[in-house]
Amino acid sequence: MRMLLVEDNDELAETVLDRLRHEGHSVDREADGEEANALLRHARFDIILLDINLPGRSGYEVLRSMRSRGDSTPVIVLTARSEIDDRVVGLDAGADDYMVKPVDFRELSARCRVLARRRAGASSNLFTAGTLRFDRAAKLAFVSDKPIELRAKELQLLEVMIDNLGRMLTKEEVADKLYTFRESPSLNAVEQLVTRLRRKLEGTPLVIKTARGLGYLPYVSDDE
Repeated sequence: MRMLLVEDNDELAETVLDRLRHEGHSVDREADGEEANALLRHARFDIILLDINLPGRSGYEVLRSMRSRGDSTPVIVLTARSEIDDRVVGLDAGADDYMVKPVDFRELSARCRVLARRRAGASSNLFTAGTLRFDRAAKLAFVSDKPIELRAKELQLLEVMIDNLGRMLTKEEVADKLYTFRESPSLNAVEQLVTRLRRKLEGTPLVIKTARGLGYLPYVSDDE
């Protein structure tokens, strides 16, 4: 998943970034509320992890600004404020979830998966299509019960395609979902990544169709 962490505590931010990136997610970070709000006006993420006590603009203000613009990106508020009233304010402002620091990273990962499943319309971490099986929690894929060796970016791409079945994705959208701003990949790199994943999915019903000039259309074929 492509995530944005908005957190001004450098030590905590590095810990969260290391954990999420180790799990295969692409994560950018902002430490200032005003800068995060400006970024969110033009950049799109799958999930936002949002602190409340931020310089420039509070997390609540960032959240209210997002929702007023019609931005429905899932948001998990991460804060030291544990009072019920604070939780109510956060949820009423438009947060999808609320976690009190210090967070358990296993729980944080699980809650991120719940929001990702909800947005994709899935009820389980397990995706199955014919001979293909993908476990979102374990980050493992199998074809005919045999594990597929997938690199980190290939796993991310597989998850992106599964979460967008039947929807045309431009190469730019795919790149935005896979890479942080620091990585700046070429569209050729995206093409090569799709080609490698296609090769590893041969014989399964999951098809990634290239539409010239448009992008990629992932779907499950009835012919397999």
